[in-house]
Amino acid sequence: MTTRPSTEPGSAPGSGPLRLTPQLEPKMAQLRRWLVERLNLAASLDGQEAVNTPEAIRQLTDRFNALLQQTNLTLPDEERTRLRDLVFDDVIGYGPLGPLLRDPTISEIMVNKPDLIYIEKEGRLLETDVRFENADHIMRIAERIVRPLGRTIDRKRPMVDARLPDGSRVNIIIPPSALAGPTMTIRKFPARPLTVDDLLRFGSITPALVEFLRACVAARLNIVVAGGTGSGKTTLLNVLSSFIPEGERIVTIEDSAELQLQQRHVVRMETTPADADGTGRVTVRDLVVNSLRMRPDRIIVGEVRAGEALDMLQAMNTGHDGSLTTVHANSPRDVISRLETMALMAGITIPVEVIRRQIASAIDLIVLQGRLRGGVRKVLNVTEVQGMEGETVVLQDIFIYRAPPFETEGAQGSIQPTGLRPKFMRRLEDAGFRLSAEVFGTTAGEATNGPRQKS
Repeated sequence: MTTRPSTEPGSAPGSGPLRLTPQLEPKMAQLRRWLVERLNLAASLDGQEAVNTPEAIRQLTDRFNALLQQTNLTLPDEERTRLRDLVFDDVIGYGPLGPLLRDPTISEIMVNKPDLIYIEKEGRLLETDVRFENADHIMRIAERIVRPLGRTIDRKRPMVDARLPDGSRVNIIIPPSALAGPTMTIRKFPARPLTVDDLLRFGSITPALVEFLRACVAARLNIVVAGGTGSGKTTLLNVLSSFIPEGERIVTIEDSAELQLQQRHVVRMETTPADADGTGRVTVRDLVVNSLRMRPDRIIVGEVRAGEALDMLQAMNTGHDGSLTTVHANSPRDVISRLETMALMAGITIPVEVIRRQIASAIDLIVLQGRLRGGVRKVLNVTEVQGMEGETVVLQDIFIYRAPPFETEGAQGSIQPTGLRPKFMRRLEDAGFRLSAEVFGTTAGEATNGPRQKS
């Protein structure tokens, strides 16, 4: 005989396994809420909040089993495990987001409203059937995320950036700034960082380009990775960082720590938001200035967004070769104008022409990453910064993405050499890299000069 939970869990006797049907799902949701309330009540009576520790999980498991026994329900093992996971997610985890966070194929979670949650999976945005009970339910999970970090979120401080224990990046914004209610965006990161072999398998880069970029990083060229939001800039920066020889002292600077360098000699730094009284803030610019006193062989800035661009350029121009960073930009030419604008945000009165010369002198290579139709991410341009000609910065494409006339998801193009060699070839050779002519799409003896872009 099949038994269903009654309106008041614990009051209905029953025997035999419970077989879920669509009609039973609301009853199971009610049972879950009852279990959550009882477990939270038990924790509060103990004078503490339920926490996610092995000991707490053992205690919760015992209490969960005892409470479920009170209902006189016999659940199949699969449904019992599913119910327990849902209850534990609400009591000590991240509520309805728990299963999404555990799914390794999901790269982003977007909570727009309690009943409207999207995910990004394999580059596609998909609406889910996951639901919060109400806005207060979202707020409970939001507070559970930010509290261990010593941060608060309320009407006076309606925005917060946080990080989950696995490194996933979280942004939360609540009313009055969020008009439709609490909104949460979680950018997940793979447990295993993507490697150059992964990018080759995905078709994001080619073996020839890998050989070229490896030589550029090892030869201590200053490289800017550019692209739009979600284009894979950080992933590519992480791969480029893997080309840095072991033994060099690397200092990383990030707003939210995302880089996963495998070298041993790495010093990681992260910005700090202001305290409630407005003090204690540490910006990327502060960290860039401080890093110069730390005897770095390489400085890696996760993303340049404002006045720190000027300090980064000065570091590159004063002996800190081999620096890497990312910039939001839509083309190599846009990178130059973006860096100019951000350098001006430093608050120091400097003529634009002087900043432009700083850029031309500091940056050696721009790598543009893009997100194409269907969510595929590829390198679109590898462009050399050749210097100044008059008042303009001269750019030259070394590799460029070429696509079929009618690109579809199944027939995408690839990054190909332009046949031009960079002016910094001598630096690569001095570092011990003698790249073959095939890397640049030419044969020995072909001309290496060609048309150049002006920015």
